[in-house]
Amino acid sequence: MNLATALRQGVELLEKENVPAARLAAEVLLAHALRCERVYLYAHPDRELADVEQLHYGRYLNERLNGKPTQYITGRQEFYGREFRVTADVFIPRPETELVVEAALRHAAGARRVLDVGTGSGALAVTLAKEWPAALVLACDLSRPAIEVARANARAHDAGIRFFRADLLDACGDARFDLIVSNPPYVPEEEFAGLPREVREYEPPLALLGGPRGLACYRRLFDGAARVLRPGGWLIVEMGYRSRADVESLAGPKWSSRAVEPDLAGFDRVLALRRA
Repeated sequence: MNLATALRQGVELLEKENVPAARLAAEVLLAHALRCERVYLYAHPDRELADVEQLHYGRYLNERLNGKPTQYITGRQEFYGREFRVTADVFIPRPETELVVEAALRHAAGARRVLDVGTGSGALAVTLAKEWPAALVLACDLSRPAIEVARANARAHDAGIRFFRADLLDACGDARFDLIVSNPPYVPEEEFAGLPREVREYEPPLALLGGPRGLACYRRLFDGAARVLRPGGWLIVEMGYRSRADVESLAGPKWSSRAVEPDLAGFDRVLALRRA
């Protein structure tokens, strides 16, 4: 079997089961089986697959057909132009979370002390550490396995980040920060059953579920950030696509200014608050 045939058959299998972005998934999985870049598949369509490559490709396709996300099969996900390791212990970074980075670069340029709360794969912390090499970046998560994944990503990108285990901001004591970023769990528990299979069955519930209304983390984030942010410091958080009004109502009066960033679909996705 050559690469062109393998790719065509993979696309057909995935499309038959209504797997989203079937061609992209087949390309990524075939390239992963060959340990090559996707462009190689089209540059060498007549190249024959070795038996072991066919075996790996077939296994990857079967995993994807059973609902396993492509990122967990390959162990990789791109975020803000960098590649991150992902495992089933961490939430897969989404493109909309890049808006948190963009809001931070716009509102908090020059921040010297930065904290990423609920770091997961470390995508936000690593990205900000690379964008601001002079900043001291810290990151925390309640999950020990997630912290290990984040540490591995920090090492891979040569980002000097201090990691610690904590439940939101509870362990920060009298520390002071110029910027706090967070993509907290915000899926309402009642909506969990309706999530796509790839999310519901494979991504960690700890990183997804935000209580009955999806708001459980926000009040604690706002109260904790108001305590540890320096005057004029920024808190920037991601929100669910229908939760702006509820999230803003929890913020309270401790902020001198606020800004909301929409995602590409037009939904209000990121809330930036400046401490009075």
